[in-house]
Amino acid sequence: MQNDLTSVRGMVLKHVPVGDYDWVVTILTIELGKITAFAKGARKPNGKLSGCVEPFCYGTFKLYVGRTSYNITDADIQNYFEGFRHDLDGALYGTFFLEIADYYCHENNIDTELLKLVYQSLRALEKDSLDNRLVRCIFEIRALYIEGEYPGAPPDVKWSDSTLYTLEFITRMNIEKLYTFTVSNEVLGELIIIAEKFRQRFIDKELKSFSMLEMIENNVEKL
Repeated sequence: MQNDLTSVRGMVLKHVPVGDYDWVVTILTIELGKITAFAKGARKPNGKLSGCVEPFCYGTFKLYVGRTSYNITDADIQNYFEGFRHDLDGALYGTFFLEIADYYCHENNIDTELLKLVYQSLRALEKDSLDNRLVRCIFEIRALYIEGEYPGAPPDVKWSDSTLYTLEFITRMNIEKLYTFTVSNEVLGELIIIAEKFRQRFIDKELKSFSMLEMIENNVEKL
């Protein structure tokens, strides 16, 4: 029995209800990549895993490895990103990041860099000094680079030198230092256009969270 237990560190990307009291949880982990696991009883208010398998939860998950599935037996959460409970805009941006990560990652494929990017990007959303639109653009562009799809600046537009420099910074800088700068409104506007072009080219499904983000960002631009 002991040999069937393992521990992984990662972040919950999403969960889906199953049965009366359980969740099916998708976790992006360091050790196993993206996995799907059952969290039995986690929907009970007093369940052992209640609150531990919500999206954004980052920590260590103990798993029982069955013949056809993983089952979460325990969880030690280091960061719940509780601030998103009171910051609906931040939570929506964060949900978008999780949705992108879920799209790019394939089951059981190791993607440590993307996990690190998701974590640091969620932390960046908690900073009042950073424009969430900039955080989104940085996340989308760097995620594309991590997945080996980044094509460079779109050639159909003459971008400013500052924007080209920013793109180079986003793709080359250590992830821990990605969110240490701000940009002018001109550069941000160009980054938003570039991210949109990349999304239309490389993502072939509708991202549910993005339609809501568009409403938020359109309202910000009008202020």
